[in-house]
Amino acid sequence: YMLQRTQDQDENVALEACEFWLTLAEQPICKDVLCRHLTKLIPVLVNGMKYSEIDIILLKGDIEEDEAIPDSEQDIRPRFHRSRTVAQQHEEDHIEDDDDDDNDLDDDDTISDWNLRKCSAAALDVLANVFRDELLPHILPLLKELLFHSEWVVKESGILVLGAIAEGCMQGMIPYLPELIPHLIQCLSDKKALVRSITCWTLSRYAHWVVSQPPDTYLKPLMTELLKRILDSNKRVQEAACSAFATLEEEACTELVPYLAYILDTLVFAFSKYQHKNLLILYDAIGTLADSVGHHLNKPEYIQMLMPPLIQKWNMLKDEDKDLFPLLECLSSVATALQSGFLPYCEPVYQRCVNLVQKTLAQAMLHNAQPDQYEAPDKDFMIVALDLLSGLAEGLGGNIEQLVARSNILTLMYQCMQDKMPEVRQSSFALLGDLTKACFQHVKPCIADFMPILGTNLNPEFISVCNNATWAIGEISIQMGIEMQPYIPMVLHQLVEIINRPNTPKTLLENTGIQKLNHLW
Repeated sequence: YMLQRTQDQDENVALEACEFWLTLAEQPICKDVLCRHLTKLIPVLVNGMKYSEIDIILLKGDIEEDEAIPDSEQDIRPRFHRSRTVAQQHEEDHIEDDDDDDNDLDDDDTISDWNLRKCSAAALDVLANVFRDELLPHILPLLKELLFHSEWVVKESGILVLGAIAEGCMQGMIPYLPELIPHLIQCLSDKKALVRSITCWTLSRYAHWVVSQPPDTYLKPLMTELLKRILDSNKRVQEAACSAFATLEEEACTELVPYLAYILDTLVFAFSKYQHKNLLILYDAIGTLADSVGHHLNKPEYIQMLMPPLIQKWNMLKDEDKDLFPLLECLSSVATALQSGFLPYCEPVYQRCVNLVQKTLAQAMLHNAQPDQYEAPDKDFMIVALDLLSGLAEGLGGNIEQLVARSNILTLMYQCMQDKMPEVRQSSFALLGDLTKACFQHVKPCIADFMPILGTNLNPEFISVCNNATWAIGEISIQMGIEMQPYIPMVLHQLVEIINRPNTPKTLLENTGIQKLNHLW
């Protein structure tokens, strides 16, 4: 009955029925219950992954070139900043969450409504993770037909299917990838924008495999074509290509170093081409590139290409403009990668970050005193600014000393470390650790004030706050040496408790300053 209803002519009925399969796929009993029905179910789900005529109208799928049309406000989804989390190897600074939205199935995000296509794709994705390669005998015969179909809507759905099964069926797909990846790279030049955009996404799902092969075989042709798509004349394709390229950067890391000039050329040219929404995604691609290639970016010719457009945008944006978030995140990665190469730009950037923190704290105080008269500030401004200051401290090292000496950043940090919002505390502890490494002479006079606050934040309930606090304690203990002893009682009990607690995450155990404190016993 549910199989029949999933094929109902009324899309609302079909969607309700399809949600049944998605819900069932997430239950422990799924494998036992569904294994006998896959032969019938998989073709139904695959069929549901085609764009309907209404989808194409809503997506303006017949408009191939729209790069000159400015974005409307509703095109731009709100962004949420993820605070800095310190890993044991601080050079590999951000512990990436797995819920990164680069890889979600919401490839046509301007249709905000949940629809049959999205539901079918999500159900297939979950089923692929349940049945793994057992799903392939049901999928592969269908894929052959879809991927080479003359109708673009059918071909596009086949490319979506290929992306949806990537995570669950990767092992079983490997023998077919040497043939499929070149075909997909060709599809990046398809005359239909919706085919080009879904191909970007599907290729990003196989980026890990691409990078594991000799670079000339797949990485180089894929990178070349993706960079062309970053400069596509269709905004949806630009967005998909930028996101896919960011995923490729994360996988390829220093494999991209030989192509840096070509990559930067493209990304910088995109600055002059992009409308508002895609500009925000471009910042992410540049920041991810900096994270991936690190100090290899620190060459005068690369700095000369990259920094002027970033600083131009920086100067254009007002302090209360939320577009600052992705730009500050991007600059944080760039500053860390460029190290001393960022010195010519550091003073105005540093000063503005301190001002953003100061403004936000002042507004929070006014709001707390008179909530009726003053609005609560958006603390993301402060969090992003603290994270960029961390990036500067990590990248510039001792060169940041004079900037710290001439500012009130330590007083501001003292307030941030006691903020009610965990993300503010998390970022302030990361900055404390970075400043401890870079210019401890300025941090040392504040240690008596800071240590009790660090002690009270060793609470694994707030895992990222606790992680950054333990890392900061470890860095302080390395600098303090024997002078650390009076402060050990403030933190020892909590640190031992963290170590003995079941299921303590590995990153937290690595950070737990015990190994850094043990030379003080």
